[in-house]
Amino acid sequence: MPPKKRSHEKPKNMKKTMRQLLSYMAPYKWGFTIGIICAIASVAIAVIGPKITGEIITEIANGFMNKVQGIGGIDFDAIKKTCAILLAIYAFSAGMEYAQSFIMATVSNKIGYRLRQQMSEKIDRLPFSYFDDHSKGDVISRFTNDVDTMVQSLNQSLASLVSNMVRIVGYLWMMLSISWQMTLLALLIIPLSLAVVIIITKNSQKYFLSQQNSLGLLNGHIEEMYGAHEIVTAFNGQQKSMDQFEIYNDQLYNSAWRSQFLSGLMQPMTMMIGNLGYVGVSILGGYLVLHQVIAIGDIQSFITYTRSFTQPINQIAQSMNMLQSTMAAAERVFTFLNEPEVCPDTKDPVPVSFDGKSLIQGQVAFENVRFGYKPDKIVINDFSLFVRPGQKIAIVGPTGAGKTTIVKLLMRFYELNSGTIYIDGHDTRMFTRKDLRSLVGMVLQDAWLFEGTIAENLRFGNPKASDEQMKKAAKMAYVDHFIETLEHGYDTILNEGSTNVSQGQRQLLTIARAFLSDPKILILDEATSSVDTRTEILIQKGMDALMEGRTSFVIAHRLSTIRNADAILVLNDGDIVEIGDHDSLMKRNGFYTKLYNAQFSNEEE
Repeated sequence: MPPKKRSHEKPKNMKKTMRQLLSYMAPYKWGFTIGIICAIASVAIAVIGPKITGEIITEIANGFMNKVQGIGGIDFDAIKKTCAILLAIYAFSAGMEYAQSFIMATVSNKIGYRLRQQMSEKIDRLPFSYFDDHSKGDVISRFTNDVDTMVQSLNQSLASLVSNMVRIVGYLWMMLSISWQMTLLALLIIPLSLAVVIIITKNSQKYFLSQQNSLGLLNGHIEEMYGAHEIVTAFNGQQKSMDQFEIYNDQLYNSAWRSQFLSGLMQPMTMMIGNLGYVGVSILGGYLVLHQVIAIGDIQSFITYTRSFTQPINQIAQSMNMLQSTMAAAERVFTFLNEPEVCPDTKDPVPVSFDGKSLIQGQVAFENVRFGYKPDKIVINDFSLFVRPGQKIAIVGPTGAGKTTIVKLLMRFYELNSGTIYIDGHDTRMFTRKDLRSLVGMVLQDAWLFEGTIAENLRFGNPKASDEQMKKAAKMAYVDHFIETLEHGYDTILNEGSTNVSQGQRQLLTIARAFLSDPKILILDEATSSVDTRTEILIQKGMDALMEGRTSFVIAHRLSTIRNADAILVLNDGDIVEIGDHDSLMKRNGFYTKLYNAQFSNEEE
């Protein structure tokens, strides 16, 4: 289960996240600048519209009064000319707004593309320990929900924030040009509106971050429960799963409800305050018209500005809420990108091949290896071992003895606390990780296959392998007959999770995949744990032939599979307690003998 997090967690370093976000946006500054200029131009020209509309109303009113008095009429030519100007203004404003939307959408999605690309590359540089402490769902949530939140905010909120600020300035300027008295009355509503915005924003910020964190926890739980659906059902764990889901769902609901409720309060609160100002302006405007301080059309213009004046304030508040959510998402994304990485490969690596031929024989040595997944929990205490090229080494012991850990250290999935591992006398740190892992073929307990054809899965470790080599590897793994009975043979599509083949068949395919990579070192970690006895015997024959000339490490609980090993390492609590072949270990009547008798006492009888 993913670890629980406290609700309403605040951002750890908002200023640092803002600085990092701004530096990340720097390569796209011209795109943002042009987009913002277009937004400013669109708003600035549109602000003039209500003033011109007021002039039209004034012209019509004056013409009507002149006609009533018999001294003239309505000047329709002037009105048509003014309407044409107004139409041109709004057309230009719409064009600028379209350009702004296009530019901002392009730039923001480029940033999203770059973020996902860097996060994808980051995964390959993260130590395995990171994934021990973080659920898959939480990582996926950072890739999807958090990046999408950032993209949407940069696309919408940034331009909206700037354009609404321009609207406020533009409306204020036009209002002052009509009447400073009416403007003063309208401005009295601003402090009250700002106070409401500040209070709501301050209280909603913590809930937006909590919402992002809760969403990551919920995604992690769903991914875990869906991936282990059969196990959950088999052990009647549905209720436990649902109970945990309810906890995470309640956390998400509470944080999302509070954040949305608080942000939703802004519009009705600012609208109510704005309506109070609108009533006062209407009364004062009528008074000024009666005293001929302003024209009648100016009332309509000013009322339009007054009604519009509170809208950008409200939209700025919404943009601020969106930016708060963005900062919470950005903090999670940048925290991921700033995670400590594995130490870089050596700049002067030992070559593993020359002219297409391997330079490695397969000698392996562990010297005083000490390792723990956590500093206070040492798994391997003081492990030393020398393996000659081509030897078959079996590793046995109770659960938690450190069997799988040893081969993970050989692959440099984790770095040693102390000690050294050598291959052909070279410290494994003197190889690049890619070269080191190209020397090793690995079959894990979890028979994992990718969605795609059987052929693509078999060639995963050796993309250049020919059809003949692939079929030979399948034959040696005793999976060729099964493949040929399928309608599409090697072109059969394995679905997500490979549920259209059995567990035993998946294991056989992973063994064939390891064989096709033609490694110098072969690791079989419980490779036969998911097959029946008959299949296990066939696999054992194939493995004996394929392990010929290769240094092999076999980890198994079924001790019958490692009787013919050159040496058997018996581990307990991270130490080698016994070493020898099967017969010599049985004669000692020690720890190995107890393991063997506990497993095969019935068969021996």
